[in-house]
Amino acid sequence: MSQDFDDPRHANQVPWQPSQRYPDPAVQVLDKSFDRYRVKSASVERIAHGCRWSEGPVWFGDGRYLLWSDIPNNRILKWEEETGVVSVFRKPSGYANGNTRDRQGRLVTCEHGGRRVSRTEYDGAVTVIADGFEGKRLNSPNDVVVKSDGSVWFTDPPFGILGYYEGDKAEPELPQNVYRVDGVTGEITVLEDSIVRPNGLCFSPDESILYLVESGSTPRNLYAYDVVDGGRRITNRRKLFDVGDGTPDGMRCDVDGNLWMGWGMGDAALDGVNVYNPDGRLIGRIALPERCANVCFGGRHRNRLFMAASKSVYALYVNTQGVAGG
Repeated sequence: MSQDFDDPRHANQVPWQPSQRYPDPAVQVLDKSFDRYRVKSASVERIAHGCRWSEGPVWFGDGRYLLWSDIPNNRILKWEEETGVVSVFRKPSGYANGNTRDRQGRLVTCEHGGRRVSRTEYDGAVTVIADGFEGKRLNSPNDVVVKSDGSVWFTDPPFGILGYYEGDKAEPELPQNVYRVDGVTGEITVLEDSIVRPNGLCFSPDESILYLVESGSTPRNLYAYDVVDGGRRITNRRKLFDVGDGTPDGMRCDVDGNLWMGWGMGDAALDGVNVYNPDGRLIGRIALPERCANVCFGGRHRNRLFMAASKSVYALYVNTQGVAGG
């Protein structure tokens, strides 16, 4: 009898084999400084399969589960650490893309379908955080982070309105901005308005630097900004490193300030996760059989890297911790 691998309940039936050898050759040390972050007796595991485009992983330690978006299938999926069971958390999801948690532990989601950023309350109600600016609709919020002051920072490229695969086709009403929503007043302000298709973003451990991917340039760019004015503005944009043929996407910082970035597309040899130190030097790679769109840290000690990669989600224990709140 044939099996429907688009059904996440069949995730464990897909024949994918991790490395049987330690250390896993998929975890590549490109600079000796990365060796300390590799757990030599841990290998890459595939924990779910059957998606069309996996994005926005977010860890809920209080429930011991991972959520992530399967954008074209218009759903958010859930993986339980204790049982390994994959189920549908929400469908329809508004063509959800990026996810994170706010500092009260609530789910914050970028939705292509509603062209908005939403928050899921403790009782399951959904609150709109932002769906427009100066009387015009947002494009299709892509990725989101929440700062320790409660402010919500998100990117707004047009990917979700370019066609009917990841949302509903529509004409953009606003430039492709990066926004901040004040955590107290709810006021929305533009942080950056000159980036072509702003994409993944994250803060340095002390929140003094914002990292931002420009995905509409050739080659793509990764910028760093200083966070100033009490965390309300960014300034001093500079290119952190030359991306070359790579395609960086979503990213998270560890406690040492290293950037763990989803990577791939085009050249299969580039598919996986690249790790850069705070100076922008490539120090390590995690090779995957699929392009990786986004990552997050989770597990009891935030030392397990979850990687949303095209049709699958992978996990790897590492010898560092993700920044709290990421």
